[in-house]
Amino acid sequence: MIWKPHVTVAAVLERDGKFLLVEEESDDGIRFNQPAGHLECGESLTDAVIREVLEETAYGFNPKSLVGVYNWRNEARDVTYLRFAFAGEITGHDAQRPLDTGIIAARWLALDEIRGLEARHRSPLILRCIEDWQAGKRYPLELITHYA
Repeated sequence: MIWKPHVTVAAVLERDGKFLLVEEESDDGIRFNQPAGHLECGESLTDAVIREVLEETAYGFNPKSLVGVYNWRNEARDVTYLRFAFAGEITGHDAQRPLDTGIIAARWLALDEIRGLEARHRSPLILRCIEDWQAGKRYPLELITHYA
């Protein structure tokens, strides 16, 4: 059997001191996560994060930088995730757009609220990505090359 990591993308979005998270149904109950999801076949990483943010939050997103690349193994599920986290700007919101199946709501939360919900985080990467963003970690998108 060939081992493969699950490649995912996520967005770290801050507005007025609050961060955008999604409250979602999961196999482990209701959890919180950044707008995030899996890379689809043939899709660029930036196109994937734009799509995931729109599908999960109804916000338009323009990625401007890479916050980091994270390798996390969920031992309980026997799955390794390779996450590409992006920062950028919101380009609009369609309040009438239905959210992805399983998404309960998109929520703007202060960091202390996010820390208070840590037991309900989908992964430890949520806080790590926010902390890296707060530390000023921003890498140019030119680091990523997509060959179609």
